Amino acid sequence: MSQDILTAISDAVGTEVFGIWFLIGAALVFFMQAGFAMVEAGFTRAKNAGNIIMKNLMDFCIGTCVFILIGFGLLLGEDALGGFIGIPTLGIFTNYANFDWSNFVFNLVFCATTATIVSGAMAERTKFLSYCIYSAVISAVVYPIEAHWIWGGGWLAALGFHDFAGSCAIHMVGGLSAFIGATIEGARIGKFTRDENGKVTKVHAFPGHNIVIGALGCFILWFGWYGFNGAAASTGAQLASIFMATTIAPAVATVVCMIFTWVKYGKPDVSMCLNASLAGLVAITAPCDVVDATGSIIIGVVAGLLVVFGVWFCDNVVHVDDPVGAVAVHCCNGIWGTIAVGLFATTNAPECTINGLFYGGGFHQLGLQLLGVITVLAWTAVTMTIVFKVIDKTVGLRVSEEEEIVGLDIKEHGLASAYAGFSLMDITEGSMSVNENTELGVDDYDCATEAQKAASVKVSGPVDPDAGMHKVVIIAKLSRYEKLKNALNSLGVTGMTVTQVMGCGIQKGAGEKYRGVEMDVTVLPKVKVEVIVGNIPVEKVIETAKKTLYTGHVGDGKIFVYNVQKVVKVRTGEEDLEALKDVE
Repeated sequence: MSQDILTAISDAVGTEVFGIWFLIGAALVFFMQAGFAMVEAGFTRAKNAGNIIMKNLMDFCIGTCVFILIGFGLLLGEDALGGFIGIPTLGIFTNYANFDWSNFVFNLVFCATTATIVSGAMAERTKFLSYCIYSAVISAVVYPIEAHWIWGGGWLAALGFHDFAGSCAIHMVGGLSAFIGATIEGARIGKFTRDENGKVTKVHAFPGHNIVIGALGCFILWFGWYGFNGAAASTGAQLASIFMATTIAPAVATVVCMIFTWVKYGKPDVSMCLNASLAGLVAITAPCDVVDATGSIIIGVVAGLLVVFGVWFCDNVVHVDDPVGAVAVHCCNGIWGTIAVGLFATTNAPECTINGLFYGGGFHQLGLQLLGVITVLAWTAVTMTIVFKVIDKTVGLRVSEEEEIVGLDIKEHGLASAYAGFSLMDITEGSMSVNENTELGVDDYDCATEAQKAASVKVSGPVDPDAGMHKVVIIAKLSRYEKLKNALNSLGVTGMTVTQVMGCGIQKGAGEKYRGVEMDVTVLPKVKVEVIVGNIPVEKVIETAKKTLYTGHVGDGKIFVYNVQKVVKVRTGEEDLEALKDVE
């Protein structure tokens, strides 16, 4: 068999293999919808989880409908208006036998991703109808036209602008759209405290109700991103290099974010680190095929810092309420990743033919990247501002105050709870204020006086030693439960009722932060122990409990004592002290 024939067979096999991988990559990108849904649901409150799942489902389904009719043609149709737009086509209906099925599916899943990004920043207060409308417009017009400039043979592609997998075309566009939408509709109720002049005086933290689900979504997205970045690879070496970059950048970004938040806030911020992983992925998306390991590391370092800055900027500077950090992750790092091509591109990467500024390529490619960023930002800002303004003036963007407070699950979808059968507590509802009964205790055990130590574990209730029977209710830290149980048992207490509860109180200088914002009310897991004593002196129970629970710090617990008038044992009918003697 001649060498020419072997080469032809090899080329044919390679083409077929990468054609199949192209579709597998599209399937991985589709699976990212689940990741976005989990991140958004986990980072927001339980009363809106069903609404968020519904929106992420409809992103893809509505996007598919409009992409069939108009979006695909605008993106990959024949050039018109000097590469500004593709000519709409209904070839999927009129010439199905020769239709480009692979490109349709591939570009559809990317289109749906752009619309999904917007959902997170506008979560918990957007009308479902309004969401469906702007999701359709993004998928039908806004994304396809600017994507045509970059991937459809449009004017930016002709100039040499490079965005391999969508830092600019998808993430920056989605992130900016999210910023515009969140700005126009305003913050969630209670997010910002304002003075009489409308100036923001305090930012409040709204912790996500399920950080575990949010983390699961992050891992799903990272997994899907190998298809997101790698699906369009044309050789095995290029695919391997893309996988390397897609691993290094988010990992470095996460480590940098962990260290930075640890130093700045005193503890490593879990949700911010999850955002940092996604930020690193967004930043490496445009340059993933043209950078080496060094470039990937630097891109990741900047992304890990930029995401923290972006969250802080939205909260404290422009006062835009972004529950999941979509603006910081996608807009800020979409811009950074696009510019990074002009800085770190190197011909050392497989199939790469350009060099960035730091690899001897001068300012040419960097100038093209900046041009692309500016023009796509301008297109998105104008079109999405018009879209959101029109929706707001017609059907309205935002739900009513009552609907927002009660939750979108029940009000928008008639869904009592996304977690039917589970007991959930929304720890962001309500707050507590210092009053005449407040005793903040001491900040440090070493500074406490003997009187303060004696009052650390408080006793409430009229204690009458001659009453005979008493109910003692002890609220304590979970960590002290075993010691308390053993101490009471050694004292002679033979039975107790134990309940795990959540509790909070006024805490001076607690300093706990969520995404850089100090928590107003920290609801912590506690244990409630209830015992009935008769023959044992109640003072001994109180003293034993105080001795066991005491640490000298705020939160040691409280003891409540009640006189008990009667006790009846159901099994035997015995009453009062006789009812307490039997051990069951």
